[in-house]
Amino acid sequence: MGVPAFLKLRILVAATAALALSACFGAPEAMKNGNGKRPSASTQKRPQIASTPSFTSAEAQQCAFDLKQAGVRFTPLANEDHGGGCTSIDSVKLLDIGTPVTNLGAMTCPLARNFAAWAQYAVKPAARKYFGTEVVKIETFGTYSCRNIYGGRSGRMSQHAYSNAVDVSGFVLADGRRIMLDGGWTGDQASQDFLRALHKSGCRRFGTVLGPDYNAAHYNHFHFDMSGGGYCR
Repeated sequence: MGVPAFLKLRILVAATAALALSACFGAPEAMKNGNGKRPSASTQKRPQIASTPSFTSAEAQQCAFDLKQAGVRFTPLANEDHGGGCTSIDSVKLLDIGTPVTNLGAMTCPLARNFAAWAQYAVKPAARKYFGTEVVKIETFGTYSCRNIYGGRSGRMSQHAYSNAVDVSGFVLADGRRIMLDGGWTGDQASQDFLRALHKSGCRRFGTVLGPDYNAAHYNHFHFDMSGGGYCR
């Protein structure tokens, strides 16, 4: 015996309502507004990776506000314990800082804020000054990576393991030229002056700046992170 038409309709309506409700609960959690509340019981029933809400501290919320005020588009990420001592706490995914950037993953909010400012107020003016054109892309080797320090002897974790570092490898100009750390650091005078100006500017914005003169492991990139208290090499 078939299911009556009116019963089929009721089943369909119920299924649609359930789907809509699950979509609401399954959406990425918006950045907290300072209330510090945990997710509701219904939200906690969702399958979850080891993560907790981010941006609940006053400092993190101020950082997110600063990014918004600067016109930076970003997505806040849940706090993650990746295991092995590696974490992503109060991190963001940068979507638009005014210049396209390759390979960006999770970045702590302070790192993202300073990186966006460096791109806006150091990279762009320096390209105009030394090459008479615009930078249309910043190339990086990435941000988060659960590993130790490259070229170090201490066995200490890299700041990349905490989403607190970014490695910048080069720049693409509007006329098609690529100014890379590998070659450019010791290349023509304009490339040398451009890259050294960016290194110097980085030293004013980041806690640690390492470049090709630091060691062989950094011959092809700038390492920027928010630790170190002004260590610049």
